[in-house]
Amino acid sequence: MEVDKETELWYAMRATYRREPDAMRLLEKEKLGCFVPMQYKINIKKGKKVRALVPVIHNLIFVHACPSEVKRVKSQVTYLQYITDTRSGQKIIIPDHEMQRFIAVAGSYNDHLMYFHPDELNLSKGTKVRIIGGDFEGQEGVFLKVKGARDRRVVVEIRGVIAVAMATIHPDLIEVIR
Repeated sequence: MEVDKETELWYAMRATYRREPDAMRLLEKEKLGCFVPMQYKINIKKGKKVRALVPVIHNLIFVHACPSEVKRVKSQVTYLQYITDTRSGQKIIIPDHEMQRFIAVAGSYNDHLMYFHPDELNLSKGTKVRIIGGDFEGQEGVFLKVKGARDRRVVVEIRGVIAVAMATIHPDLIEVIR
């Protein structure tokens, strides 16, 4: 796939050895877009419970930039690596609309979101739906039963990288996409 050199793309990347905060700071300093899916976790520090925002999957970072910019930054930093598709060996590039949908859900830091490795879910068994009300109005995904939840949930996936299941959504707020 030939890509216009100046088109900004979303790349799925790894920041090895849990250096995603360092990578985020560097990318922001270079004025490049990035997103790390985060969630709140309760940790015990000095005997006290502390609620901290931590990466959902360590080492995962999404970078939004022109291919030449990514190559330039990558040449300066050895710990930033492309995630490749295991079947084709190609860099994983995420379409803008998919990434916007994922950021809209994962960027809410909702405590009821559930994250999955794509292999854990069979999205072909679900129904394609659109949410027509509530916090996630306008989002589209697949409605299916996920493990660890009592009821079915709407799942938004970045193919081959990560999937997020939303909090329970009332059936009146979901419409099937045909």
